[in-house]
Amino acid sequence: MDGNVIVQIAVIGAMGLMGLGIITMIISGIKSMIQGKQDFRRTAVMAVPFVIFGIGYAIMGDLVLRVEAAGVLTTLTMLGIMVLSVLITGLRGTFKF
Repeated sequence: MDGNVIVQIAVIGAMGLMGLGIITMIISGIKSMIQGKQDFRRTAVMAVPFVIFGIGYAIMGDLVLRVEAAGVLTTLTMLGIMVLSVLITGLRGTFKF
């Protein structure tokens, strides 16, 4: 067997396992929401990166690297949201409001 074949099999296996894990998490989240164990707002927050990616993909136009550009836009947007959240949380803790 060639080394490239083994690498390809390993990568496909890893991607398959990641896909199964994601599907399991989605099903578990839906089940928890139906049973009332999880609040819808907390679950909806998990969709924010996907929504940002979709918006970024839609506004990129006819770029050759459309998916990559949308991914970078998503990463930078989520980083900005994180910095803002840390800043606001720090201010709330400092001024006790």
